[in-house]
Amino acid sequence: MKSRNVIVAIGVVFIIMFIIVPIPTFLLDFLFIINLALSLIVLLNSIYAGDTLAMSSFPTVLLFATLFRLALNVASTRLILGEGEAGKVIQGFGEFVGGNNLVLGVVVFLVIMIVQFMVITKGTERVSEVAARFTLDAMPGKQMAIDADLNSGLISEEEAKERRKKVQREADFYGAMDGAAKFVKNDAISGILVVFINIIGGIIMGMIFLNKPFEEAINLYSILTIGNGLVTQISALMTALATGVIVTRAASDGDLGDEIIGQLFNSPRVLYVAGAGCFLLVPVLRQLTLILVGGGLIFLGYQLKNKTEKVTQEEEQMVEEQEVEEIRKPENVVSLLQVDPIELEFGYAIIPLADKNQGGDLLDRVVMIRRQLALELGVVVPIIRLRDNIQLAPNQYMIKIKGVEVARGELMLNHLMAMNPGVVEEEIKGIPTTEPAFGLPAIWIPESLRDRAEMMGYTVVDAPSIVATHLTEIIRRHIHELLGRQDVQTLINNVKTTNPVIVEELVPKLLTLGEIQKVLANLLRESVSIRDMVTILETLADYAPITRDADMLTEYVRQALGRAISKNYLNENNKEVITLDPSLEQLILDSVQRNEAGSYIAMDPAVSNKIVTSTANLSEKMAQEGKQPIIIASPVVRLYFKRLIDAAIPGLVVLSYNELDTSLEVNAVGMVSI
Repeated sequence: MKSRNVIVAIGVVFIIMFIIVPIPTFLLDFLFIINLALSLIVLLNSIYAGDTLAMSSFPTVLLFATLFRLALNVASTRLILGEGEAGKVIQGFGEFVGGNNLVLGVVVFLVIMIVQFMVITKGTERVSEVAARFTLDAMPGKQMAIDADLNSGLISEEEAKERRKKVQREADFYGAMDGAAKFVKNDAISGILVVFINIIGGIIMGMIFLNKPFEEAINLYSILTIGNGLVTQISALMTALATGVIVTRAASDGDLGDEIIGQLFNSPRVLYVAGAGCFLLVPVLRQLTLILVGGGLIFLGYQLKNKTEKVTQEEEQMVEEQEVEEIRKPENVVSLLQVDPIELEFGYAIIPLADKNQGGDLLDRVVMIRRQLALELGVVVPIIRLRDNIQLAPNQYMIKIKGVEVARGELMLNHLMAMNPGVVEEEIKGIPTTEPAFGLPAIWIPESLRDRAEMMGYTVVDAPSIVATHLTEIIRRHIHELLGRQDVQTLINNVKTTNPVIVEELVPKLLTLGEIQKVLANLLRESVSIRDMVTILETLADYAPITRDADMLTEYVRQALGRAISKNYLNENNKEVITLDPSLEQLILDSVQRNEAGSYIAMDPAVSNKIVTSTANLSEKMAQEGKQPIIIASPVVRLYFKRLIDAAIPGLVVLSYNELDTSLEVNAVGMVSI
């Protein structure tokens, strides 16, 4: 590596010396040949490069190549004007192109110059400018995509670093190519100027200092000028073409030749039409070559069609063989790894409830459950899998969450469940049981007693309603466990269609998808609807710069949703609540401990038992009066008090003062104290 750096440094020094020091003609011939060879190598490398970054040093190479040609132009001009000759390479190019016709040589040279300057150079410059602009504009989006993949766990930290490095290198490369394209343009302009200098200066030098006639002078210096211009412009043309190839193959990842041939000649239909077009031109142009070209295209299309059909047949045969091999396997292990989010299993006697052919409507009720919970909680409930289980008793059903049983119930077919709402004066005879969803006492009665039970004041439900209600409550209790990152992404995408700004600001700049998922799960754990995702995301965007603690962010979101939360529990007819003793609130705050994993309560078990007992007594008293127990606490205490009593009194509603509707006055009917 050190020797290569030394070679490059020495080469740059010699190039600068060539501009100052006169060069003999034999050395100039050798350097012109080296220049042509290097230009050809650069062009071929640009064609065979795997991607643009494979030629990341191209802008520097372009600078050195331009400087090298400039030095050769200076050296050749010195020889042409000073000695009237510039070596065999220049002389040979001039005589070969012009021959005995000087006008023809000048015209050919001018055509090459026009193509070089107006077509290749101008196009390359424009493409380089546009590519640099689009690459730099797309850079922030690419960086965000890498961060999103990293946060979601799709790539590792090392892969993220490598991808960031590649994005940065692409931006640097196209930015450098935008500037390097100016070298190509100015190189073409300098070539044109050198031509005029050599012709005009040569005629003056030949006539004044060498005493040559005008015709001899113009003939000699025109040939030398044409030769000098051609030998440098052909090299410059190859370099400019290489620049164009590099900047126009941004979307190419493979070999350029394979892609061009594969994309132009990949459709038999195109080749057939092109061949037919050639045959149609035969009467107009009267050229037999059209018949040869058209026939060749049709033959090529026929061969391509046969090859495509053969490949398709081989692929179909391979797929069939794979399917056969799959069938021969004793089991597909991968399919056994799949765990359904929600499963409802039932014994064989309950199968008619889910069979439409037997009048069952359980499947329709499941659809309604998902719609109801979507409106109520704002979350898409996963697909509920219904299947029979011969291991269950005939009348039993079981509900699983992520493959684990969480609830079980038993039905009595041809019977209805009757529940006393508390207003029944005369009891009806039946088989005592317990309502599975809420644990309320109930009785099984025959279907013939339905009308009588309803007239007596009982609430009567049928078997499908029992299962549907139980399933709904189980999903409502465990919905926070079922909400995954993919579900959160779906919700965010839905918001992005109408409010893209808030999503772009929040994810993933301020919070990751996982952190948002924790906040939403905390809300669902306490049956708070997340349907108003816009308000939730707006609140998270406001407070995420302050804290990234999921529990604290949850409290901020609850306060933003306070009106909706309090309306679910408090109204003009139900305004009675239970408050906390200020000294108890201070005790809870003093017991809060924080570490890297979060915050928790470290309290004497005896004290916590007293708090739970006092809360339970007050809640039971309100429940006996037919009112829902609601605890009101200060915002900083609400979360920790909820955690403290949640295990002993699950489902108890705990609100903070900041969540109450300001237009509603509440009455405190008790105070939790120790």
